[in-house]
Amino acid sequence: MPVSNTPPNMLSFKMQHQEFEPPEELRDTIKCFWYNSRDSGELQSGFEVLPDGYAEIIFHFGSGCSISYNGGLQPLPSPFMMGLLNQPVVFYTQNRLEIIGIRCFPWTVFDLLGLPSGKDGVRIFEHPIAQLQFSLAKWIDAGRIDEALVEVKQYFLNARSRVAANSMLFKAGVAMREANGTMPVSQVAAAAHATVRTLERNFKQSSGYSVKDVSGLMRFEQVRNQLWLYPNSNIAGLAHELGYADQSHLSREFKRYSGTTPAAFARKAKAEKPVASNDFVAFIQA
Repeated sequence: MPVSNTPPNMLSFKMQHQEFEPPEELRDTIKCFWYNSRDSGELQSGFEVLPDGYAEIIFHFGSGCSISYNGGLQPLPSPFMMGLLNQPVVFYTQNRLEIIGIRCFPWTVFDLLGLPSGKDGVRIFEHPIAQLQFSLAKWIDAGRIDEALVEVKQYFLNARSRVAANSMLFKAGVAMREANGTMPVSQVAAAAHATVRTLERNFKQSSGYSVKDVSGLMRFEQVRNQLWLYPNSNIAGLAHELGYADQSHLSREFKRYSGTTPAAFARKAKAEKPVASNDFVAFIQA
């Protein structure tokens, strides 16, 4: 479905954005599939990705994209994986760029791909999934986004059928998402019918992160979304609503993940919204 008037993960540019629900069989592993297209013109431009509580598998087509690395720009292959981030990442591109993304829960993405878990923010990896690139590019060039998505979904349906379901992690993930990251680890474990120790061990093996790490990103995401949609929100009230100790705690965590304060982010949101057209959309988790 088309997305508009949403807070941006990739800030300050116009683009087309669509999100698609996964088939029922994939809803325990994949949040959604999405498609984006943008045209930056001939001059290279950068766009910023802020952290959130998901891992993304990214296929891109057109002029390609790069990230800043060791003082230069490193071109990214297609596909690459964007894991959980602990700080913003800036991507660079020019001319036309089209993207098909698979937004995964971080405790399922590595098992789905058959890869060892890790804490890489952007991971370049060799994997049979790369064989999709050629056929997807043909569909994209023909403007058949629907056919490209059918092929991607079928790939992941096949991959999911080869992975044993982990009901403990599924139950833990449902509880964490419903509480927007505010649930203490002990309560997450209780919801998953596991001890804290067992849950943490399995969660870290699957995602590379602790329950607390991912919960913190989920909470940040909620604050970020709220401040973009409603820049005049009361920050102290948000802190209370989302289980932070106080406003200072929220501000420290927000700056840790975004590099800026909640107040500065809200001011930026307020300043940019009036100049945003109806096509102003973003890579944002609902």
